[in-house]
Amino acid sequence: MRNRLIFLTGVGIGYVLGARAGRQRYEQLVRAGRKLKENSTIQETAGILQAQAGELITTAKDTVTDKIGHTTWGAKVSNYLGDDSRSEHRAQAGSNGIPATTPRTDL
Repeated sequence: MRNRLIFLTGVGIGYVLGARAGRQRYEQLVRAGRKLKENSTIQETAGILQAQAGELITTAKDTVTDKIGHTTWGAKVSNYLGDDSRSEHRAQAGSNGIPATTPRTDL
C-alpha cells in the first residue's frame, strides 16, 4: 500500500512538472490538489493511517528489541537511543554500556 501511494504521488508530481498544457492546466491541477488536501475525509483517513503506522512502528520496535536486546549489538543500540525500557540489559552492561557477556549466535 505504501509503495503504491509513493508511486502514485511520483506519477502525479511527474505529470505536473512535465505537463505541456501550460500555466492554466498547472493552476487547475494545483487547485484540485489543494481541494483534495483540505477534504475532511482525506484528513480523517490520513490521521487514521498515521495512528496505525505509529502503532506498527511501536510493535516492530518492541519485537526487534525483544529479539536483539540481549546481544551486544542490541545493547549498543539501546544505549545509543537511550531506551530506558530495556534497563535490565543495562544492568548487565559494563561501564561503556556494552554487556560483558558474548553475544548469542543462535539467533
